[in-house]
Amino acid sequence: MRGLMDVKPLPMTALVPDAVAETSTSFFTERQMATLRHLGDILQPAYKGYPNSSAAGAPEFLDFLIGVSPQDQQEMYKSGLDRLESEARQKFSKSFAELTDSQADQLIRPVLKPWMNEHPPTDPYEKFMSLVQNDVRAATVNSQPWSEAAIKAGKETPNVDLYWYPIDPDLRREGSAATPTRQSTSSS
Repeated sequence: MRGLMDVKPLPMTALVPDAVAETSTSFFTERQMATLRHLGDILQPAYKGYPNSSAAGAPEFLDFLIGVSPQDQQEMYKSGLDRLESEARQKFSKSFAELTDSQADQLIRPVLKPWMNEHPPTDPYEKFMSLVQNDVRAATVNSQPWSEAAIKAGKETPNVDLYWYPIDPDLRREGSAATPTRQSTSSS
């Protein structure tokens, strides 16, 4: 033990993986991801200093989330994104990601319908559009960039420092990174 008390460890700070590296998508194809990004930015645009879906990292988070979701939800997302792409190519002869907002609106608006939680749409495509709208919004407003925008705007919001981090999907593994460490901010 002699000499060990003299050693001072270097200070350690928590690192968020996305702060030091690019997130790589792994579930959706490149085309599906481009469709999801454009759809997300239409459903959750930037507003008064708050980021849009892509700037908040929502598509990448959804790629992770849907990738570890039940098979039926995975298939619903994939077929929904593929259908949007197919309809864009049929009607406008270009990919969904290349459509203007008004062109995309022509494809999206007919299937966006209000529904009650107890009675979701029965049509699989309408169900996809309802769920993706909710998922994009939830992932965007619960992101670190959204929280930082709230701080800049001087908002006292309950979700400051309560945003999602990339996590290890295997919650049962011993020593899992599933419990993220809280990153210190100036508001703490």
